[in-house]
Amino acid sequence: MNALAIHAGPKALAHLREHGLRAQDIAIIPAAAGGPKGLIFQKLDQWLFGRWLPSAQRERTLIGASIGAWRMAAACHADPVAAFQRLGDLYSEQRYPPRTSPRMVTEFCKQLLGDFMGGHESEVTQHPHHRLHILASRGSRLLKAPRLKISEMAGFSAAVLGNLISRSQLAHHLERVVLGDARDPAFWLKARFDAFDTHFAPLLPDNIAAALLASGTLPFIMEPVRHIAHAPVGTYWDGGLIDYHLALPYSRVAGNPEGGLVLYPHFGERIVPGWFDKQFPWRRAGTGSSRNWLDNVILISPSRAFLQTLSRGKLPDRKDFLSYGANDDFRILNWKLAISEGARLRDELAAFVEKPDLRLVKSI
Repeated sequence: MNALAIHAGPKALAHLREHGLRAQDIAIIPAAAGGPKGLIFQKLDQWLFGRWLPSAQRERTLIGASIGAWRMAAACHADPVAAFQRLGDLYSEQRYPPRTSPRMVTEFCKQLLGDFMGGHESEVTQHPHHRLHILASRGSRLLKAPRLKISEMAGFSAAVLGNLISRSQLAHHLERVVLGDARDPAFWLKARFDAFDTHFAPLLPDNIAAALLASGTLPFIMEPVRHIAHAPVGTYWDGGLIDYHLALPYSRVAGNPEGGLVLYPHFGERIVPGWFDKQFPWRRAGTGSSRNWLDNVILISPSRAFLQTLSRGKLPDRKDFLSYGANDDFRILNWKLAISEGARLRDELAAFVEKPDLRLVKSI
């Protein structure tokens, strides 16, 4: 049984056949939204950013939404191994009373980010090689500045209805904001590629905490973020609302002379564009106008057989807060067991790097 599933676009597969998987060729690492699902990659992330990628130092773009942004912030610490450990412990050990308000969850997450990031802001935003980009969603129309819960509900109801018609209709209600390293020209993002207005703002030590909070702010579960220094004025929510699995035009960097591969550790084989698209199996990256975007992507994910070995036969997810109820100790135990089992993903990727077996690679 293989714990790791590997998929590659046509250009990435051709590169693997000729060169294998080399750290020097990796230009971009995306990280999806998905809450507790991100815990499964702790061991792999520690190896990836603590050992393998540093063996071939070069400028790399790290881009994430929600928990993905938090993971990529951990990667940019001077000691990424310790940072991923700290993030995993803090995230796993969340505890909430039965009746939890959005303010309470927001304050808890602010404290979590303070314990995770406090004192490391400059080293993360000024990493010598990594260029961090954080995705957030900015409201427009009814979501521009809602002050009451009913106003927020009306705004998101309109957004959901628009998205039912087409993803492009969601762009009337939400705008993409990229808070990123100003040293990275990010040309592949700045040329328009979809219906969403995209704003760019510098990521700096004095706004990274607010950017990370905004990127992981769940509507109704948390209070929206209403101010991010150096960013457009507005009301911010989870970056995954627009960029759930980061369906982005990666193929634009395929010709990078320093190496133009994208290595994407992901929760599954399907890349869903936005959070509201989960219910539409036909909405996925690599089809329609985005059919070439994944040409240079290597997608690695837990195999279905691996998932069956985990508690409840699945990755940790937000529903666990309900299904485990008040038994936080049992939930935390199972989440940390999943983190430990994730070492199998690390070991199989390291083995593939050492001796690539292309029989394991499937087409995206």
